[in-house]
Amino acid sequence: MAAAGARVAAPTSVIGPLQAWAENELRDLPWRRTRDPWHILVSEVMLQQTQVSRVVDRYHEFLERFPTAQSCAIAPSSSVIELWAGLGYNRRAVNLWRAAGQVVARHDGVLPSDLASLLALPGIGPYTARAIQVFAYEHDIAVVDTNVGRLLARWTATTLTAKQAQHMADELVPVGSGWQWNQGLFDFAVAVCTKRDPGCSSCPVATACRWRGNGDDPAVNSAGVSGKQSTFVGSERQVRGRIVDALRNGPVALADLSHFGRPEDSRGDMIRIVDGLVTDGLANRRHGFLMLPDER
Repeated sequence: MAAAGARVAAPTSVIGPLQAWAENELRDLPWRRTRDPWHILVSEVMLQQTQVSRVVDRYHEFLERFPTAQSCAIAPSSSVIELWAGLGYNRRAVNLWRAAGQVVARHDGVLPSDLASLLALPGIGPYTARAIQVFAYEHDIAVVDTNVGRLLARWTATTLTAKQAQHMADELVPVGSGWQWNQGLFDFAVAVCTKRDPGCSSCPVATACRWRGNGDDPAVNSAGVSGKQSTFVGSERQVRGRIVDALRNGPVALADLSHFGRPEDSRGDMIRIVDGLVTDGLANRRHGFLMLPDER
């Protein structure tokens, strides 16, 4: 890894070849056909740790029901949770609903374009905030996800810190082409410089890459590059998901919640899991039953 304070030169020689590649290779995805900030936010939240193929149909369904932040904000949170079925990470639905409420209350129903205001919204971190700035407002800044972090580390043959990766990515953005450039990076990482099979022999930017598949992969342990995710099957997250899925069909008696737990889960474990769902805005307790919240 480069020293934490050291500046790593941006590999500017990749710009021309990558732009040429992106001219004909960008995927046609529904959220790329709009600059509506609310639609971009919905897509970005759905895409967090979720495959594109799973999101496309759900994106259309969600926006048919909630085409604006206002329409989402005035709906009960339970309706957003119900529509989130199958996408996982249900807290995202609650945060999206809460963000819609704040957009309406503080920004007249239109997502702000400045970083500080975006970061003040529930569930929006630096990545999502920058994505809105780029894909809705076409700012010339970089959006660094795990795929882009992998490209930067390999192109420079350097294990990077988060600050180095973001600074380098921002330097590479061609003036006036922030939207196209960032989409090109995403698709290049998915189609060519993949995690397990980089395709170096046919890579259109190979001459500008310092790694080229030689030696240990510098992307491993580089900032922004995700490692192996924890196992979902048998996890507490799976138990939470089972309970929320059941609540989508109606209230569940608190006495019956043990059916959704793991063999090793004690009564105390289930109480703690339920407490977490209530705290996260995913459920309410009432008269011996657990149900989806009815907040408005």
